[in-house]
Amino acid sequence: MSVDLETVKRVARLARIAVTTEDAERMTGELNAILGFVEQLDEVDVSGVDPMTSVIPMVMRKRQDAVTDGNKAADIVANAPAAEENFFLVPKVIE
Repeated sequence: MSVDLETVKRVARLARIAVTTEDAERMTGELNAILGFVEQLDEVDVSGVDPMTSVIPMVMRKRQDAVTDGNKAADIVANAPAAEENFFLVPKVIE
């Protein structure tokens, strides 16, 4: 995959980044070099490599998977105009 000048300008516009034509031309070359490197990585055979989270063998710390209310219900409704028993009170909209 290669990137052309129009693609760089379009991405810059979508990202709301002001890019001059000279900068866009420079970025085109840089982005094509990056994509070329990624394509080289795609050629590497990693079929026998296990996924890892670190280069040092370690066990991931895990928390207990339990459902809680976060113990913050009172903090959440503290700024509400009206609340009752940690629930937001809203005007009735169905007649």
